[in-house]
Amino acid sequence: MPRPIRLLILGTGGMARQHAEHFAAIPGVSLVAGVDPRAEPLAAFCATHGIANRFATLTEALDWGQFDAATNVTPDAAHHATTLPLLAAGKPVLCEKPLATNATDAAEMADAAARAGVVAMVNLTYRNVPAVQQAAAMVAAGAIGTIRHFEASYLQSWLTQPAWGDWKTESQWLWRLATAHGSKGVLGDVGIHILDYASFIAGLDPVEVSARLATFDKAPGGRIGDYVLDANDSVTMQLRLANGALGTLSASRFATGHLNDLRLRIYGDKGGLEVLFEHGISRLNACLAPDLQSAVWTEVPCPAVPTVYQRFIDAIRGDGPPTPDFARGAALQRMLDTAEYSAGQQGLALPL
Repeated sequence: MPRPIRLLILGTGGMARQHAEHFAAIPGVSLVAGVDPRAEPLAAFCATHGIANRFATLTEALDWGQFDAATNVTPDAAHHATTLPLLAAGKPVLCEKPLATNATDAAEMADAAARAGVVAMVNLTYRNVPAVQQAAAMVAAGAIGTIRHFEASYLQSWLTQPAWGDWKTESQWLWRLATAHGSKGVLGDVGIHILDYASFIAGLDPVEVSARLATFDKAPGGRIGDYVLDANDSVTMQLRLANGALGTLSASRFATGHLNDLRLRIYGDKGGLEVLFEHGISRLNACLAPDLQSAVWTEVPCPAVPTVYQRFIDAIRGDGPPTPDFARGAALQRMLDTAEYSAGQQGLALPL
């Protein structure tokens, strides 16, 4: 029998449902408590997922203490303040991305996790994509040789197509457009994913970044109710990797026709890979010897991979590595902060 794990869910907003459903499906994992200062959403969430214990504050939950690990699904700006007490209490934590809203806080969280000696992972969703893991394995094995160039994009269209709801009237979308509500715009929301997507597959750390950001008019006076719509909507970046390889990254919420699509094309001196996640389906295409001269691309089979939820539980049980960990989350936040500063300096290239 697998070691039982009693799990606390911190935050009961939209993403919490996915956490609850995935964790509840893992043998030996029980959802034992929920935390949210909003009484009605907390009650509804716990009733839906059969969670017996409900707390308005994390302090109350820690005083109770009858849980083995926690998943932090609070808004971005709350990650730092809510994760540190869990680590201090010796509780393993899975934290939603981004790890924090600035590099200083993220580094403090990574240091605290290292001192605590507990499993501390960040939910970089696209590590769950089979094509991503297969591509990273092929690059690490030398299948395309030395990386020289890459281009990657994360494209969404929810500001032009209301496929996920009406962003003009729903707070779950409006907060993502307002810096005063904790948003770092598309750079912080999905830029982190495309940075991880590209550099994880390449197997190399970025050493230099330049970026430009754009915020577009979306409402009269630039606001809707309490929400000032000043967060960035589109970003372009240039990255130089540790081996000198150069690449471009872009992300936008104005990519009409793309609901939630990621793409990476990465080229080495022995071949190239195309990694796609479009319409919820992942595919990996490769151009390798002996097809280089004819430029023929072939689809590569990609075995299924465990979700981050399963990997988190496995890591607690000692059955797998705790990746991606808080150190990775902190490194990505440093990239985001540097990109944001570069944009403020008209795209100046800056070292990481």
